[in-house]
Amino acid sequence: MLRKRIAFGLGALSLAAALVVAGINLFPVVSAQSATTPAPTPTNQAALLQNEQNTVDIVKTYGPSVVAINVTVQGQPVNPLQQQNVPPQFRQFIPQFTPQQPQVIQAAGSGFVIDPQGQIVTNYHVVKDALKQGTVDLLSGAKITVTFPNSQKELPAHVVGADPDYDLALIQLDNGAALPASAKAIPLADSAKIQVGQKVIAIGNPFGFQSTVTEGIVSAMGRELPSIGRVKIPMVQTDAAINPGNSGGPLIDSAGQVIGINTMIIPGMAAGGQAGNIGIGFAVPSDLIKKALPELRKGGLSGIYAQTLDIQNKPRIGVSVIGVDNFPSDVRSTLNMPSYGALVMQVAPGGPAAAAGLQGPAYQANVNGQNYPAGGDIILSADGTKINTVTDLQRVVLSKKAGDKVQLEVWRNGKTRNVTVTLEVVQQQSPTNGGTGSNGGAGNNGSNGSGSNGQ
Repeated sequence: MLRKRIAFGLGALSLAAALVVAGINLFPVVSAQSATTPAPTPTNQAALLQNEQNTVDIVKTYGPSVVAINVTVQGQPVNPLQQQNVPPQFRQFIPQFTPQQPQVIQAAGSGFVIDPQGQIVTNYHVVKDALKQGTVDLLSGAKITVTFPNSQKELPAHVVGADPDYDLALIQLDNGAALPASAKAIPLADSAKIQVGQKVIAIGNPFGFQSTVTEGIVSAMGRELPSIGRVKIPMVQTDAAINPGNSGGPLIDSAGQVIGINTMIIPGMAAGGQAGNIGIGFAVPSDLIKKALPELRKGGLSGIYAQTLDIQNKPRIGVSVIGVDNFPSDVRSTLNMPSYGALVMQVAPGGPAAAAGLQGPAYQANVNGQNYPAGGDIILSADGTKINTVTDLQRVVLSKKAGDKVQLEVWRNGKTRNVTVTLEVVQQQSPTNGGTGSNGGAGNNGSNGSGSNGQ
């Protein structure tokens, strides 16, 4: 029996040898050294891929420039998510719980150094509740402090300027000399050149965990979402993990430039009920930051929202309007309406619009079981500016002074005409049909029939 077993083994070996000779290798050749010697351990530097090294370098260079912003009002940390005046679709990144770890510093948001003078950019909603209504002045008892990485020291700061339209604020350290030497100004990218799919890095303070770094890609561009100032912003969408506390922090590209400021998320819900990341975050593009910076540095509130805070005392056309974009496409088609413009809802008696012959809806048209205003004037352009949204009309009107003339292109029942109106201070109109009321031209586009704007 033993002889037969040996013969079988030798026979198999002989067959294998024959196949090798014929050019067929059944078994991989393993040297004695490779079988007994483990592969050499790579060095830390060699272990980093090029993309990893890029991220590490950017974090080392600009991580010290990303700060935690702490806001206190009447001795209590601010959580704007609890404020009813914030639009429900606007998800701010403010902690909604008290961290259990004693070493964690709870922060209201994030920000980043924008220039060597120690000025810091953040979101307006991060600091808004510490400010007096319509100003950038601190409320009595309110406090804003900034904490740099690797430090527990809270440095007092104040708001220089804010633009609610773009949800941006510029803050300054009370003591500019306290700016750490490692905190460099992070350059702003040209967001018009951003490509979907490119790498991005988010740095911030989610849930108070200071200097947290996450990485992802640009998921989409131009996602229009409303801001604090109720103006739609063409956001940068990203899947980089951003959470409550990241708000105001930078979204950085592989060149080490800010392509956007992290502002809002579509949140998932954690087991404890807190909003959290599900990979859909949005950032205000850097080109809007560049556009806003000159006015922010001048100080005070700026933008359309800021101008409309005193709409009663500003010259206007004397109409209340809603955007044609609020009408479903099938309704616009049925009523033969243009695809853009601002529909006149009310005309102030004795105002500039009334003198120029502008009219509101002549009747209510029933389309698919719902009533829609019809038969009135639609403003298509103002001084040559196409009116895609109500905000476009506001920008033109609010740039003028009493006595200035505005050239309007007006559509009514399929015909277009040119109308000249002379601006003057006009009493605010009363609530319009079916809406919750006029907001005095504060930038709301009247979405979902929520109201109209005074112009």
